[in-house]
Amino acid sequence: MAKDKIAYVCSNCGQESAKWIGKCPSCGQWNTFKEIRVAADNGQAAAASAAATVRGRLNGDKARPLFLREISAHDEPRIDMHDTELNRVLGGGLVPGSIVLLGGEPGIGKSTLTLQTILHMADRRILYVSGEESAHQLKMRAERIAHASADNCMILCDTSLESIFAHVKNTSPEIIVIDSIQTISTESVDSSPGSVAQVRECASALLRFAKSSGTPVILIGHINKEGTLAGPKILEHIVDTVIQFEGDQHYMYRILRSTKNRFGSTSELGIYEMRQDGLRQVDNPSELLLTQDREGLSGIAISAAIEGVRPFLVETQALVSSAAYGTPQRSATGFDQRRLNMLLAVLEKRVGFKLMQKDVFLNIAGGLRVTDMAMDLGVIAAVLSSNVDTAIESDWCMAGEVGLSGEVRPVSRIEQRITEAAKLGFTHMIVPKYNLQGLARKKFDIELVPVRKVEEALRALFG
Repeated sequence: MAKDKIAYVCSNCGQESAKWIGKCPSCGQWNTFKEIRVAADNGQAAAASAAATVRGRLNGDKARPLFLREISAHDEPRIDMHDTELNRVLGGGLVPGSIVLLGGEPGIGKSTLTLQTILHMADRRILYVSGEESAHQLKMRAERIAHASADNCMILCDTSLESIFAHVKNTSPEIIVIDSIQTISTESVDSSPGSVAQVRECASALLRFAKSSGTPVILIGHINKEGTLAGPKILEHIVDTVIQFEGDQHYMYRILRSTKNRFGSTSELGIYEMRQDGLRQVDNPSELLLTQDREGLSGIAISAAIEGVRPFLVETQALVSSAAYGTPQRSATGFDQRRLNMLLAVLEKRVGFKLMQKDVFLNIAGGLRVTDMAMDLGVIAAVLSSNVDTAIESDWCMAGEVGLSGEVRPVSRIEQRITEAAKLGFTHMIVPKYNLQGLARKKFDIELVPVRKVEEALRALFG
């Protein structure tokens, strides 16, 4: 019998080593190497028991090299999740044989989203494996989201990977959900559930099963205090798709964002509203993210942002006040704080406003986190509006990236931004001058104000 092999894996980046190292040579983190025991069979027995028939058929066809012209270029077939937002983030639906990792903070709604989605799929036979909650808790949640009568979903409360594969062989589900991967353990690894070795071996066995049987697997994973997925970094390399479910628990909005997708784009975004009866898809987030009555309020600017291919208007709120202590505070919620510091430096150096001895607080309304560079102009306008205590007219919005020399740089998808602003009733929009080249301005029911520098934009807003 072959002896087990000892290895060391960095829990931050997945780097392997034959011996323990204090500092990881790949990511530079200290004391992140954990000892794992790799079994001689590498966990293949568990996966083989579940897909022996399918694997035997696949092994009958000998693999051979193919020319590029011999390979079919048709799109992968997709499984409709009966959820427009989730289908968009996945790239059109769930691909058979794929393995998807859904991560998020505790209590953000990962299990609710997954259970709600699979209960809507009445045409699919689904096995929901729960290692954290009892069947009674899942039944109460299903009743709360008003889908308790669905008979397509089977519930299994177990944490043993070998037992799960045995039930999979008996029930033959079309989709498998594991909630969560950190609670599952295999007998081939001698360590506690949730350890680096257990997470790695269980995910590898589930991947082999998914690829050999064509059954898609959805894994639910926790995140650590740094905001990244818990467990070894190699877990993200194993799966086909990584989806982050994020948002502030004090707000009702949730964001579904793809950070890795082998079958689609990683720039897609899904927005949900948390309710007592589950999660509701938000088709038009612009109307919900804007304050209905902002007339006469200073420090508020409306920006036309794009996440993925979806344009929506975002309300940027700023508060500028005299520093109570010697060192002024810089705080940003939903926006990159380093970019805020850069924009404040541009305001001081290029426009001449002295903000060095003032506290600046920035907030993106609705609990969203936006990374679009076109937000720069709205951030500067909101900061200046609060500084001079003058409100921006409620029918004005803007979009533009600000450079270090104070110029307003062009942004992408300007037509979609303009169309979204006009649809919501805005009458004036500040846009980069370069974006108007070759643009038919007459087809838009909104007055476009082209600017080349930040000073021109501020002059148009405040006179």
